[in-house]
Amino acid sequence: MTQNTPKLLNRRSFLVSTAAAIGTPALSQNVNTTQMEQDVTGAVRRNISSFRSLTWQPYFSNLRNGAVLVDIDSRALHFWSADGRTYRLYPSSVPLSEDLTRRGRTSVIRKVVGPSWSPTANMLKRNPDWPRFVPPGPDNPLGTHALYLGWKYYRIHGTHDTRKIGRKSSNGCIGLYNEHIAELFSLTKVGTQVLLI
Repeated sequence: MTQNTPKLLNRRSFLVSTAAAIGTPALSQNVNTTQMEQDVTGAVRRNISSFRSLTWQPYFSNLRNGAVLVDIDSRALHFWSADGRTYRLYPSSVPLSEDLTRRGRTSVIRKVVGPSWSPTANMLKRNPDWPRFVPPGPDNPLGTHALYLGWKYYRIHGTHDTRKIGRKSSNGCIGLYNEHIAELFSLTKVGTQVLLI
């Protein structure tokens, strides 16, 4: 029994040291990172899997006038052109809470370059220090372009605050980077169908 003891200890030592060596790269990745960086990395990993291209057929019966699909859960906006040749996928901001979120079918009813903005009465109740009117420009929360939807107060628009993209950060609208809304603006027309899911 004493003759087998060194072999048993050597085997155990080998297994323990191998397991430790395998785990070291994973542990060392977090050595010089803050908790916030670790949380962000985890969130990015979770979001990547849901940010994927889709086909239009499950959501629209046709592509007449083109189609925009906004997936609130994956925080992504999809666009298909009327001829089906152009497809775009953009990261977006979405409403802060479910009670601010509108889902269903509508369409683009107006397109504006350099939109002005006025908060709704409910927004002013929640944020009484907000201005009553913001003209076009770098302080405007609608960014450089806006697509007005058939639902009152709801828009797909740009933002100068790029930190909002990919987050629950709006009061109901869908936000895009300014360069993305400019491209989407050029691809859509009045009458483009929109579905928020």
